[in-house]
Amino acid sequence: MALRSLWLGRGALVRRRSSGLQGQLPRELVEALQAAVGSPNVSTSLAIREQHGKDESMHRCCPPDAVVWPQDVEEVSKLAGICYSHGVPIIPFGSGTGLEGGVTAVRGGVCFNLSQMDRITALSTEDFSVAVEPGVTRKALNSYLRDTGLWFPVDPGADASLCGMAATRASGTNAVRYGTMCHNVLNLRVVLADGRVLHTAGSGRHYRKSAAGYDLTRLFVGSEGTLGLITQATLRLHGTPEATVAAVCAFPSVRAAVGCTVQALQAGLPLARVEFLDEVMMDACNRFSGLSYAVAPTLFLEFHGSPAGVEEQARQAGEIVQLNGGSDFAWARQPEARNKLWAARHSAWYAALALRPGSKGYSTDVCVPISRLPHIVEETHRDLRESGLTGAMVGHVGDGNFHCILLFDPGDPAESCRVKEFATRLARRALALGGTCTGEHGVGLGKRQLLREELGELGLALMGQIKAVLDPKGLMNPGKVL
Repeated sequence: MALRSLWLGRGALVRRRSSGLQGQLPRELVEALQAAVGSPNVSTSLAIREQHGKDESMHRCCPPDAVVWPQDVEEVSKLAGICYSHGVPIIPFGSGTGLEGGVTAVRGGVCFNLSQMDRITALSTEDFSVAVEPGVTRKALNSYLRDTGLWFPVDPGADASLCGMAATRASGTNAVRYGTMCHNVLNLRVVLADGRVLHTAGSGRHYRKSAAGYDLTRLFVGSEGTLGLITQATLRLHGTPEATVAAVCAFPSVRAAVGCTVQALQAGLPLARVEFLDEVMMDACNRFSGLSYAVAPTLFLEFHGSPAGVEEQARQAGEIVQLNGGSDFAWARQPEARNKLWAARHSAWYAALALRPGSKGYSTDVCVPISRLPHIVEETHRDLRESGLTGAMVGHVGDGNFHCILLFDPGDPAESCRVKEFATRLARRALALGGTCTGEHGVGLGKRQLLREELGELGLALMGQIKAVLDPKGLMNPGKVL
């Protein structure tokens, strides 16, 4: 049997096994977990553990020692208390769509699969708010809201868990107008490491603003499971637009496309979505989704408002597009056409993977001040071409955020190293321009050094002190962020 490494954390000793070996939690711990939620809701099966030890990232699978499926917050609290008393790590699992290794159990422990907690617990159409449990996904919520005249606009592409989106401070295609999860979470119910239950804005509260003390809600938004388990999120809803129109236009260069975006924002156009795809990504999307758009740097745009307002926005945007050498708009006015257009954009990850079947993908996600965007996109586009790597560029350029989707053979150490070097080079380029190493995917496993460079030693030390207060045994999703 392969040698197991040991994790030592403030009086707690947890055995860690190599990937593929069965976890060896103490029998009394497994029995305690089973007593709390029932034997069918606890598994130590290798296949189940491996399923919960990986996400969509390039990081290798690190299975937990056990997986549990709590049904409500009381069971989450009991399970957390059991793990805390035994000094066993706790790893939250939503839908497994993360891109930074957030669910990998690098130090073993118990994975909390929260997908069976899938209730929409409170809806106030008058107050534009809704409370959801971790098993509720973005699409499920909007389906539930279909006849209310309201919707939840934060759209990262994947049909992710809404509580998971809060945990990673997710963003997406609508952020330029409606903001990120940070702007749309009103309250959180969090189970702390020792099982205590915290309502970050007070139990049952869903106000729009407050000056009452420290903002605990924002503390947990983006904490990536390292401070507690989010078991309910109260979200801000928005009115469904009266009219929606989407358009596609091609440009002679990546700088022209991104420069057009900056000019449109500086002109005060209330764009709902503006997405950039380079020529490689457009070719991949055409092939994958059966489209026939020009293989050139391209913008996908969407306008929301009244019928007259949407037409005026589109006219003004068209003038700016022409000034930057862009093509005439290809319109998508009917819901079916718009859905097909955005489905193609949301499939960009899989379209890119199809460029090199059998490869592994890695997505960067830097974000810079909007004025620096044309420069960094142009420089990165050139760097990607010169690197010899297979990759494409796509981005939520309306808020300065873009991605390079890099394809590589995980069995080729040299190529894997070149991918990591490119990603680090890009992140440091963004930091040098006043930006961030991660606009929406989070820090997870791979960006901890970059976080240090971004925040500095004092910023990182203060984050460590906050974690030590809330998680004194270091059990909450260890190895991530810090």
